[in-house]
Amino acid sequence: METEKRYSSMSEFELKQEIAQLTEKARKAEQLGIVNEYAVLERKITMAKAYLLNPKDFQAGEVYQIEGDPGAYFKVDYLKGVFAWGYRMSGGKEQEALPISLLKALK
Repeated sequence: METEKRYSSMSEFELKQEIAQLTEKARKAEQLGIVNEYAVLERKITMAKAYLLNPKDFQAGEVYQIEGDPGAYFKVDYLKGVFAWGYRMSGGKEQEALPISLLKALK
């Protein structure tokens, strides 16, 4: 049995290959109407993309738009690895972590 390699130990090239493979699998799952598999693959793609970004490009105290959720904003309290911990600006007081690949800088 082949053991899966962690995204954190993959090179940029390997991550891009993984994203391409996952995107193809997600496309097929969507075409076949396998909604739950599609959702899992989309999350994996989001995580792999997070490892292609530099966490130093994201700042604590800043507000970012949440990718794929128009009008939703996220205030970062701190970063840990490729996750930004903070709060949604829409009134949610529950602290949560989002992969940095979901955060989009405000213009």
